[in-house]
Amino acid sequence: MQEYPVKLIVGLGNPGPKYQGHRHNTGQWYVDAVCRAWHGEWRPESRFAGEMARVNIDGNDVRLLFPTTFMNRSGQSVGAVCRYFNIEPENLLVAYDEIDYPAGTTRFRFGGGHGGHNGIRDIIQALGGQRDFYRRRIGGGPPGQKSMVAHYVLTEPSRSESQVIRATINEAVRVTPSAVSGQWQTVMRDMHTRQTD
Repeated sequence: MQEYPVKLIVGLGNPGPKYQGHRHNTGQWYVDAVCRAWHGEWRPESRFAGEMARVNIDGNDVRLLFPTTFMNRSGQSVGAVCRYFNIEPENLLVAYDEIDYPAGTTRFRFGGGHGGHNGIRDIIQALGGQRDFYRRRIGGGPPGQKSMVAHYVLTEPSRSESQVIRATINEAVRVTPSAVSGQWQTVMRDMHTRQTD
């Protein structure tokens, strides 16, 4: 994995209390946990179609973003923030749900396609086709059948699944300082080793 520092962390999801607990909003869970851990304060930013916070993580100035567009228009918000603050794609980390992974599994990667995820698809388009940004994929548990995907991501995890997802999010928050400073080999070793122990 390439090793660039992170200047913007985005958590994907759908806006409003109706969707907050859904599997599709686990990216939002992560960025909100980062905001709390470093005492940030969310503020609505209509010009960026999202909510933003600014935190200092071990001396690194980092912006946090939750797009308040719906998931398939996430690029509208991410693209606007990147352009305004001159943030290059390689300094961007996007957290989102990954239904192909069991609940509680998380993976970091750099670059790649959208994998059928409409939020990532829209972000790639908003960045002019640029795919080279960091992703944090959070397992929401496979639905069993492909035809069930659209409904499944808009359901809440069971209590046991939610506990496992929250625990792995806490682990990801713990290694966030390494990610922000560009120490991605450390992040990969710590996160992926713990999940295979």
